[in-house]
Amino acid sequence: MKKLLLAFLALTSFVFGDHDHNDRGSKAELRIGAQPYPLYAPIWAAKELGYLDEEFKKVGATYTWNVFGNGPLVNEGVRGGSIDLGMMADLPAIIAKSVGLDIVVFANFGIGEKALALIVPIDSPIKEVKDIKGKKIAYGKGTYAQHLLALLVNNAGLKNGDFEHVNLGAGDIPNAIRTGQVDGAVIWEQYISLLVVPGEARVVADGTGIKLGNNISYIKKDFADKHPEVLTAYVKAIERGAKYINGDNKAAAKLLSPTFKVTPEVLEKVFSHFEYYAKFQPRDIKEIETVKNYVLKEKIIRKDVDIKEFVTTKYIEKAGI
Repeated sequence: MKKLLLAFLALTSFVFGDHDHNDRGSKAELRIGAQPYPLYAPIWAAKELGYLDEEFKKVGATYTWNVFGNGPLVNEGVRGGSIDLGMMADLPAIIAKSVGLDIVVFANFGIGEKALALIVPIDSPIKEVKDIKGKKIAYGKGTYAQHLLALLVNNAGLKNGDFEHVNLGAGDIPNAIRTGQVDGAVIWEQYISLLVVPGEARVVADGTGIKLGNNISYIKKDFADKHPEVLTAYVKAIERGAKYINGDNKAAAKLLSPTFKVTPEVLEKVFSHFEYYAKFQPRDIKEIETVKNYVLKEKIIRKDVDIKEFVTTKYIEKAGI
């Protein structure tokens, strides 16, 4: 009887005690939705150099790396439940929040006013933004290129109906420019330099003075609540990657040129268009608010987003950045 009692106690200890403890202590796995663009170069550098692995190992976490072509596709991945974290520009992140994704923005990648631009073929008659009247202009709907185009059009005294809108993915734009399928496009790096450096296209206008070009990471709130240490590790990895790129553009360009499918020389030019850092500056949060006001006014979103609740700096602060 005593042996039976001891066996019963051991069984209940396993079922109700040790098993529960193991659940609480199990390793967290962060499913990352990445984009293969220099907009997010710090985290790509952190991944290639092992910084991301090192920081995650410190907190006993792991990650999976899933690549998407643009912000709206990342949003679909989060909505479908295949990823927890999305990296993207400010506009698609705001859209995601507005339509019901329970997410918070918690890390920055920096800014790039010159890293988003209206480009045209090198021999195009378009010299100024106002010259796009009656022309075909490509951009990705729901991306931050849409916002820059709206700002440029407004500043030039034009209206949305003054030109033809062509919805194209970023990867399709270079060929559309080269073959004359469109008269111009609003696109981000690496595609700007990919076309401009070899003389196939030129920049008509970029975001200088009108759009910072914020690129951020957001996380599903339930993951953040359960695993705050993982987000702190991720932020530290971004900052280490940013410092690496800022400290040696040439080495960083050589490291990441295969990732972004451009030559190291082109990527050095690309990096000159960015200011990389993980921390949110007051100007960054103000810019996100400005973008939110734009998409709300244009009825791209129907439900308002409270930026004070949407953007949190606590994980950056915990990382000591």
